[in-house]
Amino acid sequence: MRALISDKAVFYNPSQINLGDSVRIDDFCILSAGDEGIFLGDNIHIACHATLIGNGAIRLGDFSGLSARVSVYSSSDDFSGNSMTNPTIPNEFRNVKHAEVNVGRHCIIGAGSVILPGSILEEGAAVGALSLISKKCAAFTIYSGVPARKIGQRSRNLLEHERNLREASRRDHYSNDAEVN
Repeated sequence: MRALISDKAVFYNPSQINLGDSVRIDDFCILSAGDEGIFLGDNIHIACHATLIGNGAIRLGDFSGLSARVSVYSSSDDFSGNSMTNPTIPNEFRNVKHAEVNVGRHCIIGAGSVILPGSILEEGAAVGALSLISKKCAAFTIYSGVPARKIGQRSRNLLEHERNLREASRRDHYSNDAEVN
């Protein structure tokens, strides 16, 4: 399966959006890629009303998922008052921060959460609903809150499930090849 993309999803700058295999993007999602692009690995799910936007790169690793209304930003205006804000203002009067966002393999981000520029979610990190991420989140650690704080550890058992899934897929692939020949 290549990709299941709702006809109600919107892609801006689609030449800068790269999709892996088995990607599902639900209704009312917005993917707005800047110069650095959006990169989705394999087996990615982006639930309804999620937004990925910004000029910095946004990367989602294999088997990661964004729940409903998650917002991932790789660009942000300067809110200090030392510059002006919003895209109607010429760049010389603005101070927009652009920074790559990396969501590792097997990460899951709960509904309504916001991921800010420069955030890194290492493999297996989990983010509870309505959380704000603005930093590095350690592998297989659970975060929640505004700002998000570590609240627990996540099991690594899913890595064994991944191995079993990949093995089953290889077996199916080879058995389908044998049937064709």
